Amino acid sequence: MKNRFSLTALAVAAGLLAAPLTAAAQNGYPSRPIRWIVPFPPGGAMDNIARTLGETMGQMLGQPFVIENRPGAGGNIGATAVARAKPDGYTIMIVANGMAVNPALYPDMAYDPVKDFAPISLLAVVPNVLVANPQRIPAKTVAEVIALAKANPGKYTFASAGVGTSIHLAGELFVKMANVQMLHVPYKGSGPAIADLLGGQVDYMFDSVTSAKPHIEAGKLTAIAVTTKKRSAALPNLPTVAEAGLPGYELTPWFAAFAPAGTPQAVIDKLNQAMRQALQAPKVQATLASIGAEPIGGSPAELRDYLASEIKAGRELIESRGIKMD
Repeated sequence: MKNRFSLTALAVAAGLLAAPLTAAAQNGYPSRPIRWIVPFPPGGAMDNIARTLGETMGQMLGQPFVIENRPGAGGNIGATAVARAKPDGYTIMIVANGMAVNPALYPDMAYDPVKDFAPISLLAVVPNVLVANPQRIPAKTVAEVIALAKANPGKYTFASAGVGTSIHLAGELFVKMANVQMLHVPYKGSGPAIADLLGGQVDYMFDSVTSAKPHIEAGKLTAIAVTTKKRSAALPNLPTVAEAGLPGYELTPWFAAFAPAGTPQAVIDKLNQAMRQALQAPKVQATLASIGAEPIGGSPAELRDYLASEIKAGRELIESRGIKMD
């Protein structure tokens, strides 16, 4: 799902445009705690990003951010709750690529990802990395992965955290662009998927660098390439898939924040300013770096345009690969 504009440019813009945050009492907002919905279970990259930013933003704005995990249905349960919440700035949500791909996967969604939400800011990118079990797969490069797959159509498998996740779509994009046949094996979460990869039940995985890196460093997984346009700061010596033999390949797992549609623009602007400042805080940057996340930032308008481009790219990939929910 190739980006339609540069996330790197957004990161630069965020640094240039951030200004000192005005007093929290201005316009009376916020005057009570802000509920931050995380539509997935605790412990993942999304949850960590929300908690890290929420702590710093709470200090800036003078009110705590209360993290509420509302997992289920690929993020749709939490998103539906936010879409129906009062648009007063006291309920916000963190989302990932699923916000863009779910419309193509769930024909009967209870919300519209564009009409029912007000964009606040892009937050961060957490690259995915193509990994293999070295006890099962001899490949160490993208070219070798492709050569093995072409020589053995349908033999090799790639695991994912579930249909429609960035881990799944990274594999589907790879298979499509490399013109090879590989079997997708979906799991209910990254944890069981990587457990089976380590156990030798599956061959490959386009896992998040957050969960894959410890196994790479321990020598239990072979790191082959990252899925993003740029190399990962967490694995700087590892090439991108595009660099390593599949030109034009790019899948960027991103995270962003939204509020219910109709939230006053002054409130959105205040939240955006706080998020962008928090992303520059040394403590936040250190915490994000520890999980392989790279801060981005950006304006609400940039997020609106980015979401539209990702919805289009996601639908094209899903339809071309015939991907459907189980």
